[in-house]
Amino acid sequence: MKTILLSRSPLRILERASGESLGPGGMGVLIARAGVGKTACLINIALHKLMENFKVVHVSVGEGPEKIHAYYRVLLNELVNACKMKEDDDVQQLLENNRIILSYVNKSFELPRLRAQLDNLKEALNFSPDVLFVDGMDFESTAPAVFKDFETLALELKAEIWFSALSHRHMAEVNERGIPYPCDKVDHMFSVILHLQPEEGGLYLKLLKDGENDSGSGRKVRLDPSTFMIADG
Repeated sequence: MKTILLSRSPLRILERASGESLGPGGMGVLIARAGVGKTACLINIALHKLMENFKVVHVSVGEGPEKIHAYYRVLLNELVNACKMKEDDDVQQLLENNRIILSYVNKSFELPRLRAQLDNLKEALNFSPDVLFVDGMDFESTAPAVFKDFETLALELKAEIWFSALSHRHMAEVNERGIPYPCDKVDHMFSVILHLQPEEGGLYLKLLKDGENDSGSGRKVRLDPSTFMIADG
């Protein structure tokens, strides 16, 4: 199961383009409209990282921890069924040992609070993440300085950070580099920018930015809408 998940992970779009993943200290963002599946796709990327034995902190802004746990369970079940395999105890063990969910509801998210909780995890559990997933931050109202602070955090932790960003059908702004709203003004902060959107023929993940040279920009892969694995083998 682990081999299948890694071979068809949406992160393969990066490996095919540049030969590299995001890497420690780097930041990436997944853009999608509401209802398209950005949280599920982000969780699939998190599972990829867990399969590679990385320690993951999933930061949910707006959703409670029970709901995020449920998202992981549902997606993992879909993956198991798609692979026509029994549930893998090793995968469950990876989830239990290497993933922590931090939830911020009722507009309670603040970066200093996240920093404090990460410090507590390191001190109490000797848990320091290799990857942070930040799902649900409001890109429309977040000042660019906050992303600069996240960049500093990524460098301090020697971790990579993935964000989700909510786009809107009625907001069609795209900057001169082809990056859509709401990331059009802060795209320089991110090494990797992915765009998840339905098109004729299915659900596609498009690589909008891949490092400084944009070597793979424009590449896209079709995803299975149930598992968010690459559908084209």
